[in-house]
Amino acid sequence: MQEVIPKLPKDLKAPVLIVQHMPDGFTQTLAERLDSISELEVKEAEEGDILRDGYVYLAKAGRHMEVKKVGNDHKIHLQDEPYREGVRPCANFMYESLVDSGYDEVICVVMTGMGADGTEGIKNLIPKKPAKVIIQNEESCVVFGMPGSIVKNKIRHKSVDLKYIANEITLNVGV
Repeated sequence: MQEVIPKLPKDLKAPVLIVQHMPDGFTQTLAERLDSISELEVKEAEEGDILRDGYVYLAKAGRHMEVKKVGNDHKIHLQDEPYREGVRPCANFMYESLVDSGYDEVICVVMTGMGADGTEGIKNLIPKKPAKVIIQNEESCVVFGMPGSIVKNKIRHKSVDLKYIANEITLNVGV
């Protein structure tokens, strides 16, 4: 995250949602750290947060994060559903919640990590909403599990070195 979030411009034309598999108590600290070194405002997601362009919402440890369309707004909904893919929060929940969003397109970024979290959510999102998938390339990953799962499932994607992911996001979203 430290290689991506601080490189995003403050006038990014989209909200950024992050699902990071971390134990309770660490997501708040991570959000504060990223906020201190970024132009974007970074916060641990809270129930009812209204998504705003140029803001980063980090899923709270131990809670799944969904996006709910309420009127003209998109709001964060945190839930305590059972673990999925062995994790909570689970990126699959977040990606699947974006199916009913008012966003014209979703940019999905899958970075280093064990397991396959994100793959099913993206597979469920793509037939219902235009989406582009960016994965961290194997050479820059500590663990290629999650990005590798995108490759194994033959999901159309662009493989990008860690140091260029922020640029790729900006190119796809705009400022």
